[in-house]
Amino acid sequence: MFWRLTSLSTSSPVESILDKENFSLEELLDEEEIIQECKALNSRLVNFLRDRAQVEELLRYIVEEPPKDAESKRAFKFPFIACEIFTCEIDVILKTLVEESELMDMLFSFLEPDRPHSALLAGYFSKVIICLMIRKTVPLMHYVQAHQNVLRQLVDLIGITSIMEVLVRLVGADDHVYPNFMDVMQWLSESDMLEMIVDKLSPSNLPEVHANAAETLCAIARNAPSALATKLSSPSFVARIFDHALEDSHSKSGLVHSLSVCISLLDPKRLSAYSPLFHSFRNQHMYECPVPVDPVTVGAMLPKLGDLLKLLNVSSDDKVLPTTYGELRPPLGKHRLKIVEFISVLLKTGNVTAEKELINSGTIKRVIDLFFEYPCNNFLHHHVENIIMSCLESKKDDIVDHLLRECNLMGKILQTEKNPTILADSNQPTSPAVGKRAPRVCNLGHTTRISNKILQMGNSQSCIRTYLLENTEWNEWQATTLHERNLVENVYRWSCGRPTALQDRTRDSDEDDLHDRDYDVSALANNLNQAFRYKSYGNIDTVEDPRSLGQDDEDVYFDDESAEVVISSLRLGDDQGRFVTVANNPL
Repeated sequence: MFWRLTSLSTSSPVESILDKENFSLEELLDEEEIIQECKALNSRLVNFLRDRAQVEELLRYIVEEPPKDAESKRAFKFPFIACEIFTCEIDVILKTLVEESELMDMLFSFLEPDRPHSALLAGYFSKVIICLMIRKTVPLMHYVQAHQNVLRQLVDLIGITSIMEVLVRLVGADDHVYPNFMDVMQWLSESDMLEMIVDKLSPSNLPEVHANAAETLCAIARNAPSALATKLSSPSFVARIFDHALEDSHSKSGLVHSLSVCISLLDPKRLSAYSPLFHSFRNQHMYECPVPVDPVTVGAMLPKLGDLLKLLNVSSDDKVLPTTYGELRPPLGKHRLKIVEFISVLLKTGNVTAEKELINSGTIKRVIDLFFEYPCNNFLHHHVENIIMSCLESKKDDIVDHLLRECNLMGKILQTEKNPTILADSNQPTSPAVGKRAPRVCNLGHTTRISNKILQMGNSQSCIRTYLLENTEWNEWQATTLHERNLVENVYRWSCGRPTALQDRTRDSDEDDLHDRDYDVSALANNLNQAFRYKSYGNIDTVEDPRSLGQDDEDVYFDDESAEVVISSLRLGDDQGRFVTVANNPL
């Protein structure tokens, strides 16, 4: 081989150290190429590192804090290199570690409560444990089962994100399924680990503890069906979570993260919305598929709705938040926003008992009032719109009648449309800035979609159709203002940048065949010629050469055949994005 030629090959610095009669582990760790040699399975190096004494020394760098007067290499470089050596997943080195109980004791001694737990070393400890979970699963799990205090120590340090990641791996909430997975899950469900994690939601703990405990519990819920997920969704645990959420009204962190766990129990796929796989599913509308929820789990949540409804009352809150458009007296806050999100997910389950409880308690009416009381909170508008859509799509006359009559949804929409600005009203939590022009409300895009949904559902539901026929003011508004707005927002009528369709298309025309759409081929070819002639697709900062003004038009000429190619691309894009909706909704 070419690289094996003596004249071209160079000796590795690691080999030079190994050739010495006496050398230390620190000399190897200080060498830049040691990780490359480990990954290349350098036999001399691996045989040296697999020795028990060397594995023990590597562990000390990971689990023991360096002295205060230690050099930078001892404090930072050596622990990093030691961790990387373990995560190279060299079987003989990992085997030396897991087969020696004293070495395993040294590794897990990092979790002892009387020791410092820096974020740096916690990250290295986490990487080594996760590596063992993947490569040496059975001996690691046997060790954990034989040392019950490990679970408690892990939970006690759950506020450290790296330790939380170990717990998430331990409960099997990732893609890796180890050989005795089901046996370990059963053993974990029979232990008191889940109780310890839930109790970390107590208001007495720090917000970072609440966040990591909630993330671990949400990961367990997403891993359903499993023994741990079944135990977490039981009525006793749901009641326990709500007790921590409502234990102290001043602890907003505990409430927010406890409700996140409840939301995950109702919709396990919801919290995975940031994964790349979710976005690929979202484009295919697969994320809308409902997940069946145990009615017992939903029933355990309903007794606490009254307490949550009290927290949605903003009249007793005297906080003031200045904004660019005025003041909020008080601001909505994360806790109220999370309550509205919880109600949205609860209503989406389609549970009849939950719907009746939400109607009787006045919860739906209250969240709709918040929609108009906070006209600049788009996060709130999103959740309330989902609530309204769930009510309309439930096709149950009682909840639809409650929405349209008792909540007066259409009347509130018409009132906003008459005066779409923030009013100076002392009874409202949102007020405009003094001495400035009152800004427009920011929920008109949502009210437009809601109004179109009401009209659409009126075609199939008699109770909605009857109510629409009775409301003459609404009929006038939808025939003029709403109709004109929909025409403006119909992207197929736009002629800026893409050809205008000769046939007027609306967003709800499901029966139309997009491939039959007619485009003005000649107009498109002319537009392309002009665009390239004036370099509209080039760099706007480029200075045009005066000599190019006399350039022959044939250099940038697009005929009808070229335009047909562009139109084919447009039709392909229409097939993939036919349900695009443009809403007049500033963020």
